[in-house]
Amino acid sequence: MERVPMTAAGEAALRKELEHLKSVERPRIVSAIAEARAQGDLRENAEYQYAKESQGFIEGRIAEVEGKLSNCQVIDITTITVSGKVIFGVTVHLYNIADDSEITYQIVGDDESDIKVNKLSIYSPIARALIGKEVGDEVRVETPGGVAEYEIQAVEHI
Repeated sequence: MERVPMTAAGEAALRKELEHLKSVERPRIVSAIAEARAQGDLRENAEYQYAKESQGFIEGRIAEVEGKLSNCQVIDITTITVSGKVIFGVTVHLYNIADDSEITYQIVGDDESDIKVNKLSIYSPIARALIGKEVGDEVRVETPGGVAEYEIQAVEHI
């Protein structure tokens, strides 16, 4: 199976979620199922049906997270020598040439990406255009909203 890149922080977050699912959510659902069974006829017991559906969801999520962790390749950017090049895990400071604005992105794995906190998936159009470029380079990115032009201001290994 293909290895999936992930930052150390992303791996830690997935491990924390897995621990929560196994130690808190799974026992809670088992308890809810036992309580619903004690109420009698299971065919007409909405609490039992809901608890069984929740159990299926939680067990599916546990399997999904375990699969992601088993196939991840953790890249700790702080241990990589700073070269000024954009690589997986770096934080990139960009200057938008069109509107004179500045934006900062961290390039992360798919599971960690969240545009609300400026974390771009390595597979996003912007990240793919930035990979391999250096400070001072200008980058043109085809986006759904049209072409965007950026200049790379800084690359940080944080």
